[in-house]
Amino acid sequence: MSDNLSILIPMAGLGSRLRPLTWSRPKPLLSLAGATVLDHLLAMFKTIPNQDEIEYIFIMSPGQEPIIKSFMQKFHPEKNVQYVEQRTMRGQSDALWQARSYMDGPTLAIFSDTLIDSDFSGLQNETADAIAWVKPVPDPRRFGVVEVDHTGYVTQLIEKPNEMHNNLAVVGCYYFKEGKDLTKAIKEQMSRNISLKGEYYLADALNLMLEEGCKMRVEQVNTWLDAGTSAALLDTNRHLLENGRDNIKDGLTLEDCVIRPPVFIHPEARVSGSIIGPFTSIGANCVVQNSSVSDSILSPGAHVSNSHLDASLIGYDCVINSLSGKFNLGDNSWASS
Repeated sequence: MSDNLSILIPMAGLGSRLRPLTWSRPKPLLSLAGATVLDHLLAMFKTIPNQDEIEYIFIMSPGQEPIIKSFMQKFHPEKNVQYVEQRTMRGQSDALWQARSYMDGPTLAIFSDTLIDSDFSGLQNETADAIAWVKPVPDPRRFGVVEVDHTGYVTQLIEKPNEMHNNLAVVGCYYFKEGKDLTKAIKEQMSRNISLKGEYYLADALNLMLEEGCKMRVEQVNTWLDAGTSAALLDTNRHLLENGRDNIKDGLTLEDCVIRPPVFIHPEARVSGSIIGPFTSIGANCVVQNSSVSDSILSPGAHVSNSHLDASLIGYDCVINSLSGKFNLGDNSWASS
């Protein structure tokens, strides 16, 4: 058994809820509050000791590896990353099953569109067999939730419960003291064909572990952010800008501009004669001229002139001229009146 931590991040899928942004770019590499979704995800683990001993396993769709690998080599060359392919989309458990050779010893699994605020520094001293990160929600009926007994341990996971009293929603982050226990449960799940509409859900594998006596506790989080839809991406952008990603306080000065914080404007962006913000992120090498941009994300290389954008998601290297409204444009798009 290995003592080093493995962090599994399933990121396969078409990202259909984020099109057109994901036609040409994997969902984890979408822009968000001055970085990418993947940057923010990796930053969550900064509290884990012995960073150089962590092994990351990215589980991807066919064709995703070249662009994600290139990104990691450029911006996170210090990280030890293995790349695994999920050729057929058969659910969460199947994704983790593809990485079973790396699930030896302590294992953390988190979905790529889940961003939480948690302290992971105590994992090396954890006594429970597993941890499920959860957040209390007002209406649990549209979430997966955990049922906890009087000792504080999880008794079962329930998908979209009918009752309101189990309000601890699972956020998509799990720790296993021994990863092989999870692979054993997934193998059993598949052999018994415990699936729904052709997909193997992780909750079913976890329930098999609980039936075998796994001691799983919960860890509550205050912040649970989602980056899985266009609306969620903008919501998460707002939260991050309000909580540390606003860089106007760094003394950035712009020519003939009105800035309405919070905003992030990359130092290599060129902005002039414009009203920026609130809740706006502008990436590297963007050009914004004689425009207003609010509640929006402009990916690197976007050019906006003589336009008024609100609640917009603008892909890499887009060009927008003389338009007003709400836009969602994939990479390299052109839009003009």
